[in-house]
Amino acid sequence: MKDGERPGYGQLLRTPGAWTFLLPGFAARQPFAMLTIGIILLVQHTTGSYGSAGAVAAVAGVSMALFAPQGGRLADRFGQRAVLLPGVVVHAASVSALIALALADAPLWALFTAAVPTGASVPQIGPMVRARWAAKLDGSPLMPTAAAFESVTDEFTFVVGPVLATALCTGVHPAAGLIAEGILTLVGGLLFAAQHRTQPPVVRRDDATGPGGSGGTRASALSVPGVRVLVVAFLGIGSVFGGMQVSLTAFTEEIGNPGVNGVLYGVFAAGNMMAGIACGVVAAKNGPLRRMIIGYVGLALSVSVLWSLHSVILLGAFGLLVGLCIAPALISGYTLVESLVPASARTEAFTWLTAAVALGQAAAVTSAGQLADAHGASAGFLVPLVGTVMALVTLLALRTRLMPGGGRSAGRIAARGTAHGTSGTSGEDHRSQVPVD
Repeated sequence: MKDGERPGYGQLLRTPGAWTFLLPGFAARQPFAMLTIGIILLVQHTTGSYGSAGAVAAVAGVSMALFAPQGGRLADRFGQRAVLLPGVVVHAASVSALIALALADAPLWALFTAAVPTGASVPQIGPMVRARWAAKLDGSPLMPTAAAFESVTDEFTFVVGPVLATALCTGVHPAAGLIAEGILTLVGGLLFAAQHRTQPPVVRRDDATGPGGSGGTRASALSVPGVRVLVVAFLGIGSVFGGMQVSLTAFTEEIGNPGVNGVLYGVFAAGNMMAGIACGVVAAKNGPLRRMIIGYVGLALSVSVLWSLHSVILLGAFGLLVGLCIAPALISGYTLVESLVPASARTEAFTWLTAAVALGQAAAVTSAGQLADAHGASAGFLVPLVGTVMALVTLLALRTRLMPGGGRSAGRIAARGTAHGTSGTSGEDHRSQVPVD
């Protein structure tokens, strides 16, 4: 980027080698938005219960949340390709088993069993792409733009994915959404893994480095206090995704128009995408911490009225508003990671945030499913309200930990990452590039 030139998408996309991982990365992350809704629609069709469908989807989500950070840590240590190649094969096989069991009217415990490897093997393409951006742009003012671009890409998948899965499940076969998810994961994941030249360099540590060496314990990104605060915040965002998916599905069933479900969820995701585009185009006057708090306050306020709405038009309008508030919180959270975590642990840190969204989504689909079964779709919308309010309280109370040096562990991890030379800039110099507040 030339001196004096304002960071933007044009400059970002001219980064050498970017397109070699962006295109396959987009294809490979598409199934992520199809998995939960695909499971819900298939299991609800075979069991007749939103509670059972939400529970199976929740098991997959919890499994992903538990295993994904370990996959991110392995990717930091051994390389992304070494993790992706076996992972996508296991995922395709697990999805196939889940489909077969559901169609055979297998007992619920069998569906839970199949959901565990299905969730555990979900490839974490989004965090891996973000780690590639961070490796290329370390210390660059383009990093917030990259975070915004990735949020837009993620949300575009959440526009297309649920609509595609719903159309396949309702128009072709109840299992068609999950079948497409498995195929896209396998093909897209293999294509992304083939782009090994752009993956972040693996940081090797020998025994002489002490506790961080290969003979000792490699510190987890979760030991940084700020990352733990972000995990709680992203749990709240996950509760919005999960609560909206189940409650919108139940609402459209109640009014006798299930086909509009994908449209309503697509409008919600479109709001997120539009806000993400704006975040990357408009020059921010505030730091990412302040932007995150503002976005989260707006998110909590906008979800607070969903339970009282009984019109498709009103739900669409407020769903759009909710989406507009999610993007600033997500983008700011991912931007803060660069200032809190060294390059040697970034894939793991990004994966913890993605896993937190999945875990919040899993808890939400279970809770919202039970509430929708017992009290109707409106009760399900209370789940994202509770989730966002609790996360907002935590974010406000512990916001100082999101500043570089806001905890002893942050300093220890940053010092270790700098000492082992993960990039061309020092941890201090690189953190100075991102204003926090």
